This record gives sequence, C-alpha cells and structure tokens, in this order.
Amino acid sequence: MSSVRGTGDQADTLRQMARSAKRPPQGNAASGTTGEGQQGIRVLSVTSGKGGVGKSNVVANLAMALANQGKKVLIVDADLGVGNLDVLLGLSPQYNLNNVLSGECSLPEIIVEVNSHIKLIPAGSGVQEYTSLGQHEKLRLLDELDMLEETFDVMIIDTEAGISDNVTYFTVAAQEIIVVVSPEPTSITDAYALIKLLATRYSEHHFKVLVNMARDSEDALEVFRKLANVAGRFLDISLDYLGCVVRDERLVEAVKKQKAVFELFPESEAATCFTTLAKRIMENSRQTRLKGNIQFFFRRYLDLSDGEQP
Repeated sequence: MSSVRGTGDQADTLRQMARSAKRPPQGNAASGTTGEGQQGIRVLSVTSGKGGVGKSNVVANLAMALANQGKKVLIVDADLGVGNLDVLLGLSPQYNLNNVLSGECSLPEIIVEVNSHIKLIPAGSGVQEYTSLGQHEKLRLLDELDMLEETFDVMIIDTEAGISDNVTYFTVAAQEIIVVVSPEPTSITDAYALIKLLATRYSEHHFKVLVNMARDSEDALEVFRKLANVAGRFLDISLDYLGCVVRDERLVEAVKKQKAVFELFPESEAATCFTTLAKRIMENSRQTRLKGNIQFFFRRYLDLSDGEQP
C-alpha cells in the first residue's frame, strides 16, 4: 500500500483535502442520517477473494432487486482493468472511468442509465494504466464524486477480485462490506485471506457474507460455517450471514442474453433469492452503523492512508 502512504508534500496534500471535506448537513456521519432524521446513502462494497464466484452478477441483480423495491441505485464498476458490468447489462457506454481518471471527461458525463432507478458508472477494460490507482487518481475520483448532484439511496461498488491495492481502496472506503463466496474450497480460502487482510491491516471488523452458486440453503450455511469457524479461531471480527443465491440455469441463460436474471426471469429461483437479499439489506439498515455518506466515502480512506489508522 505504499502508493497511498505518501510522505512530505503529497501526504500534506492528502490530509488537507481530507480535512476540508464537505460535512453532512447537521447530521451524524456515523449513523448515516441527515439533520432531518432521514437515512443517508448506503455505500456497499461487493468483493471476493477470487474470481469466478459470480460477484458482478450479484451486483447487477441486487441493484435490480433494490430498484424493484423503489430504491435509486448507483452502481460503480471498480474493476478498472477488466470491467464487465456494462456487458452483463447489455450496455455499450462511449466513455468509462478511465476517461475520468485521464481528465477527458467528468463523472456525470460517463454515467449510463440502466433504467429509471439504476445508473451505472462503467469501468474500462484492457487498460493496465489504472489497475493500481495513485494519489492523483484517487483525488480526482474524490472530487468527481463530491460534485455528483443526483441523490441515490444505495451505491454498490463492484470491486475486482483478490487483494490488490484497488480492492482494498474501494472496500475500506465503503460503509458496508459484502464478501461473496462460492462452495469451492479455494473460494473459501481466498475469502478468508481477503477478510484477514482487511481486518489486520485496515482495522475492518464487520463483514457480511453472501454464498453464491449454492446447491441449496443448507449447502450455503455449511459454506458460511466453514468460513466463520476459521475466522473465529484466528481473527477478532464479526461475520454476518447475509443469505445465498442458489445455482439456477436461468441465471446462466440470462448472462448469455446480456440481461440480469431478475429482469429476464423474475419468477426464477435465483431472482427470488435476490429479492430476499435486497429486503434483508434494507431491513438491516437500522442495525448497521454506517461510516458516512457519499462525501465521506473516499475522504475517510484518505485519512486512514495518512497513517492515522487506529
């Protein structure tokens, strides 16, 4: 993480930017509420220890399920090397986050409308330059997000898989961390490695676990128990079981047609799982201590990156 632990002038600049952040209007950033007692934006990071667990599919369909419940959702494709959410959703954006980072476009110029309730910030693909963001790129994203005028109920960040600098950047900055794991032993092992890194290096202690591609609910619970048992023995963290999405051929068919299964086959077993998942996430809002709002999203991370971790 040396790329974000700057010294001298760079570190001073980061601290100054962080401390001059816009504050929530007369509200409590820790509780995620405004001065009028309304719930602030939910910032969810959806991540995984390895690829191939269906994480991006989870993000696309969770957004659809939340929109179906009347929520306004902003999806951020943060896999800056091989972003594919636009492909999954059958979209062909002209510009993406790479264009923002290079200074060619502003963030509002690249936002794509998925439907009346969902907007997407697409990532680039096949460009190595931004696979590890530097301080300049982080500050550019910070400022661009600050200038977004449209209000959303939920922001969902689809990180790349693994434990790269970009993964920890977007994950630590989010209010809530959802770790997607599949029944494969390697997926469980890699999910534990990711959780361990976030807990020991970045002082993250609360994680939600979603089991994807499970045979059934019992299979999913067994996967969660295995992960929880290992984490409980070696880490001082809280793992909450968020639920599961079962294997469903309808989902595979939807991917081939570049549609979300929730949209193409709303009565399918997988779509039902996403409906349950969306309800559970929104019901848990009162029990979750949020870290901040959209202005606090990146600035909180910059504070931590300056060596101010607890």
